[in-house]
Amino acid sequence: MEVLWTVPPLLLLIPLLMWTSSTFVFYFKKCFYVAYMMCLALLAIPLCILKSGGRDVENMRIIRSLVRHVKYFLGLRFEVSGSEHLQTEGPYVIISNHQSSLDVLGLMEILPDRCTMIAKKELVYAGTVGLVCWLGGIVFINRKKTSDAKSVMTDAAKTMLDDQIRLWVFPEGTRNQRGDLLPFKKGAFHLAVQAQVPVIPIVFSSYSNFYLRKEKQFNSGVIRLKILPKIDTKGMTSDDITSLSDKSFNVMRSAFLNISNSVTQSNGPTRH
Repeated sequence: MEVLWTVPPLLLLIPLLMWTSSTFVFYFKKCFYVAYMMCLALLAIPLCILKSGGRDVENMRIIRSLVRHVKYFLGLRFEVSGSEHLQTEGPYVIISNHQSSLDVLGLMEILPDRCTMIAKKELVYAGTVGLVCWLGGIVFINRKKTSDAKSVMTDAAKTMLDDQIRLWVFPEGTRNQRGDLLPFKKGAFHLAVQAQVPVIPIVFSSYSNFYLRKEKQFNSGVIRLKILPKIDTKGMTSDDITSLSDKSFNVMRSAFLNISNSVTQSNGPTRH
């Protein structure tokens, strides 16, 4: 009986803390996001198996449709420009900057058909989320072993052409919230040149106007996604990898600074 009497007051504390404590909001939203994504993955697993019988890039359609509404619970809104650049026919490599696990929401907002991702191998062990990622055809690489990563990329290039799929890669290689882009790793560009497919850069505006991990702030906010024109790789060889990487970095960094500044100026720091 004592437990029954104590539950309502505890529940009443939640809206009070949501209103008064930004730190509580940060942890509440983070925990909700992780738990809810795992529940959605649990729902997606049988749907993917029923649709495709197992691992198949077509399962990303199911995952995309299940995840797109999550942004509303977190108070996030996406503004997308340049969608026409994703209408490119055939395989291509998408590259984008990487700030946090919230990138998944933007990714699912614009994910084209027959597109999956390249992700770190550790993700496959993330419970239901790891399993649904495997079912969605995500390519896992071991970042600690360069030889393994190169082998996976070689296989991925062949799969892209054989199965006519697109691959999304985060060339920074790790999450970054420093207000600028990290130097790009070359894997995505080796992949594109080896398969002779275009590179399509996509830029997420800075999350700093609503999400600050060190300061424990997670408010409502706007994320701008800018899809840039494709960069052709036809005729390129391994000798062109560095120049391709540098060109991609420069156009993405310029777009990142531009859209991040415009978000800050038009909205300012938003409150929860």
